[in-house]
Amino acid sequence: MDFIVALIKKLPLVPIALFIVGIILGLLVGWVVAPVKFVDATPSYLRADLQEDYLRMAIDSYSINPNPNLAVQRWNDLGAGANEALQKIQSNPGTINQAALNSYAELVRNATIANGQSPTGTASGSSMTKTALIIFASVLVLGVAAASAFYLYRLLGKRGSGEVTTTMQAVEINRHAEKTDFEVMGLVKPIMQTMSTYLIGDDLYDELFEINPPSGGKSLGQYGVGISKDIGVGGPPKKVTAFEVWLFDHNDLKTATKVLMSRHAYNDPEIRGQLEPKGELILIEPQAKILLETDTLQLLGTVIDLEYGKGPQPTDSYFERITIEFAVWPRQQAS
Repeated sequence: MDFIVALIKKLPLVPIALFIVGIILGLLVGWVVAPVKFVDATPSYLRADLQEDYLRMAIDSYSINPNPNLAVQRWNDLGAGANEALQKIQSNPGTINQAALNSYAELVRNATIANGQSPTGTASGSSMTKTALIIFASVLVLGVAAASAFYLYRLLGKRGSGEVTTTMQAVEINRHAEKTDFEVMGLVKPIMQTMSTYLIGDDLYDELFEINPPSGGKSLGQYGVGISKDIGVGGPPKKVTAFEVWLFDHNDLKTATKVLMSRHAYNDPEIRGQLEPKGELILIEPQAKILLETDTLQLLGTVIDLEYGKGPQPTDSYFERITIEFAVWPRQQAS
């Protein structure tokens, strides 16, 4: 039950509610306030059996008043269903005069060939296209409205209620963390340098960073960090015992991964066995260095800050918080 409550709290309730309200308003506008009204609609919108009845009347009318223009117009008004209706009538003429039926069929066939068009009426196609465009535009507007609402929700967070979320706390920690000056150390300045902070309670912690060259242009790859395993005891929030750090290189489509483990997880054979397939296992310690390499990229991670949780779980088994600095350089190729 606690898990369900925690999951509900994590859901973006405001954008979901706005999306539902948008759908309801759209339906009200489309069906009640300003519904689509058909004026002078053609028989192409009728059911198949009613289209057949319409064509029978058109043939009877033609036998009495042989106006070819009017007969062809009525045929075109049937749209895509005209041929099917005519075939049904030809297989079962009923009370229709056979000569009149043959004469009408010959007339519409010649008119179709002469005009170089299919028996489907242009009015029907135009109406259907217009309706499809209206539906597409409505869906597009609703989608944009929902996306805008979600963006505003993410931008503003929960500032209105005064509640400071774990994500907001992590952003503040990253902003105030002092970055390493690699040039003072005699190293080349990295092309990317970022901070990432995990705080207990951020059960969806999973960060991704794009590697863009300083001069601009095509992305070189991505790197990121996220939850790899929690110890699954004590209920929410998650008691995270291991993280994954990864580096993806667009140039060789290679991903390098290492697993950063708590002291308890690192010394637990069962947990190690579960995490070994994911990548090299590393014990997280303050100021620990994590180096990942691909054919053209190097990523250096440094543990800036680390604190274990103090709950009833095994000692040093899960993290209260951790801040890692990431720096990326182009990898020097051996000559």
